[in-house]
Amino acid sequence: MRLLLYNIRYAVGSGASMHVPLPGAGYLLGNQTVLPDITGFIKDIAPDIVGLIEVDTGSIRSRMVNQVDSIATALGMNSSFEIKYGESSINQVLPILRKQANALLARPGIHGEAFHYFDTGVKRLIIELELEDVAIFLVHLSLKYRHRHLQLRRLYDLIEATEKPVIVAGDFNTFWGQNEIYLFQKAAGLRSANLGGLPSYPSRAPRKELDFILYQDGINVTHFEIPQVRYSDHLPLICDFETA
Repeated sequence: MRLLLYNIRYAVGSGASMHVPLPGAGYLLGNQTVLPDITGFIKDIAPDIVGLIEVDTGSIRSRMVNQVDSIATALGMNSSFEIKYGESSINQVLPILRKQANALLARPGIHGEAFHYFDTGVKRLIIELELEDVAIFLVHLSLKYRHRHLQLRRLYDLIEATEKPVIVAGDFNTFWGQNEIYLFQKAAGLRSANLGGLPSYPSRAPRKELDFILYQDGINVTHFEIPQVRYSDHLPLICDFETA
């Protein structure tokens, strides 16, 4: 099976266009040429599972287009998505922010899905997708170091309660790299598919390893790569794997 993890930055693009006519204006104005490029790239990769971080589900920025539905329809996939903030967060009612989500897409064969939430941080959503032989968790961890470690504790508890081999994928915001999650990996029995610790951020000149695909025993990774595409400020991760 092929898993693609991609923080698409709400399909607003990257580079200088993000700051026209004012710094950061691209976050509000959007860029309607980027989503077709991202969709075309994903189709060419031909994944079985897609983890999308930072997707717009229909704000004025995306011209009311639900990017999850748009990509899923083009790929012929089922989708599972939710707004990434806690249910009681004020961001649930604010324009644009209330449409900011994460999503898991998969081809037919989903056995179950669940939404969990961290107790700390602004970005709290955990998506769990259960397939026949594996369970996948998609996360986007906090920018704050202390919050990230509290979130990892919650994630560990969810993994421990899962009977199938687990894959954890997402944007971990680990500004100190894999050393930050070393103890979490050891406790949960997780290994990184990115054996070389290759950086994925920023896409124009990658320096930091923020995005991870982690996996447990019972899963065999046969291929891993980070394509050098710049439709977002993050590079995508591709992982091919088999289950025992």
